Amino acid sequence: MEEKRNNQTKAAAAADLSAQPANRINAGDQLPKLLLASSSPRRAEILRLVDWEFEVGAVEVDESIQPGEGARAYVERLAAAKAEAACAVHARRPALAADTTVLVNEEILAKPEDLDDAKRMLRTLAGRWHEVLTAIALVTQAETKVACETTAVKFAPMSEEEISWYVSTGEPMDKAGAYAIQGRGARFIEAIKGDYFNVMGLPVRLVYELVRATALRAAVHQTRR
Repeated sequence: MEEKRNNQTKAAAAADLSAQPANRINAGDQLPKLLLASSSPRRAEILRLVDWEFEVGAVEVDESIQPGEGARAYVERLAAAKAEAACAVHARRPALAADTTVLVNEEILAKPEDLDDAKRMLRTLAGRWHEVLTAIALVTQAETKVACETTAVKFAPMSEEEISWYVSTGEPMDKAGAYAIQGRGARFIEAIKGDYFNVMGLPVRLVYELVRATALRAAVHQTRR
């Protein structure tokens, strides 16, 4: 009787496994090659770090903030626009795009317009907590999916001398919030709550989850046809 129950248990487990979608992505599976709709060396660096194959298909979109637009809506709109524009130009799937901004006291700090603007942003951030929001958009043959990650970061107090020196390095000029956590700006970071890679510009764990979910939905749809 015990042997019979064991056989039944094994048979049920085998049936459960066979019922799972065949192309669901597991941790050891090969990840799909991505079209990265970004010229950011930091995003490329993160994908290389986790051994994710990609090719670059950068595009330009208008990054102006729309009247009354919140930080999350702003980055999600831009990420989707970049991914869809890349697909239109390069005709590749899946395409991945991202957009990052900084939010402090309900003010969106995008990339600084000039040196004075970079100094203003750093004065605003100094000695305070702020949020870094990165939205990612994944475009496949079937759908466009958008998600957003938020990380809290605390800046140390900064003197005017430190602000002037940091801006003079040029590092802040093409960064949201006018700093790079992976560069010289790291010396001014006191604390972080959340995903470090999100602050760099690409929450790679969220990308992985989105790709897995997209593959699972595609597999379920295929099995139901």
